[in-house]
Amino acid sequence: MHHSIEVQNLSYSYPDGHAALRDVSLKIAPGEKVALVGPNGAGKSTLMLHLNGILTGKGDVRVCGLEVVAKNFSRVRACIGLVFQNPDDQLFSPTVFDDVAFGPLYQGLGAEETKKKVEAALSAVRMSGYAERVSHHLSVGEKKRIAIATVLSMNPEALALDEPTAGLDPRARRTLIHLLRDLPITMLVSTHDMKLVQELFPRIIIMDEGQVVADGSTSEILENEELLNTHGLEKV
Repeated sequence: MHHSIEVQNLSYSYPDGHAALRDVSLKIAPGEKVALVGPNGAGKSTLMLHLNGILTGKGDVRVCGLEVVAKNFSRVRACIGLVFQNPDDQLFSPTVFDDVAFGPLYQGLGAEETKKKVEAALSAVRMSGYAERVSHHLSVGEKKRIAIATVLSMNPEALALDEPTAGLDPRARRTLIHLLRDLPITMLVSTHDMKLVQELFPRIIIMDEGQVVADGSTSEILENEELLNTHGLEKV
C-alpha cells in the first residue's frame, strides 16, 4: 500500500537564500485527515507547493505512490488537488461551470463526461445551482467552495488546502467545516484555525522555522501548552 502523501528529507531555499524547508519528513495514509499548523513563515505553504511540483527542492516527495518529478506532473496533479488560500488565484474563467470543467477538459474528457464531473463536484460542495454564475461575483465562502470543486472534478485521491477558513464569516466557516468533514478523501490542511483543527483533524503536524517539530494525535498535542506556546500556537 502506498501512502497518499510521503515526504522524505525535503529541503528548499528561496532564491534569496532563505531556507524555507529543512529536512522535512512526513507520511499521510489514504483517508487520513491531517492538520498542518505553525506560525507564519514556518514553511507550511512552501511544503504544500512541493506536493504538485510548483516548487521542487532537495529530497523525495511522492503523492499516490508517484514521484513528484516533471515527467509525472500531470498524473500527480490529477491525484492531489491543491487549493490555495486565496480562491481568486484559482478561479479565472467566465463562469463557475468553466472553472470546474477546466481540469476534466485538460485531462482529455469529452463534453458529456466533463458535464457529469462538474455536476458531481458542485453537488459535493453544495453549489449545484451555481454553474452559470460568474465566479468573481460570489462571496469569499462561495468562492472557496468553488475552488474546492475545481479540484474535486478531477477525482483526486488527496486534497491539500491552504488556510481554507481564512476570511470567512461564522456561517461560511461552519458550512466549509461540514463540507470538509463529509468529504471521504485524504486531506492535508494548513491552518491557523485551532478550533477547526480540534473539531476535524485527528492528527496534527507542527512546523516551525522550516522543520517538523511535532507530529502526533490532536488530543495530546492540544493539551501540551508548553509545546503550543513555544511555536506560537494558542491552546483552544
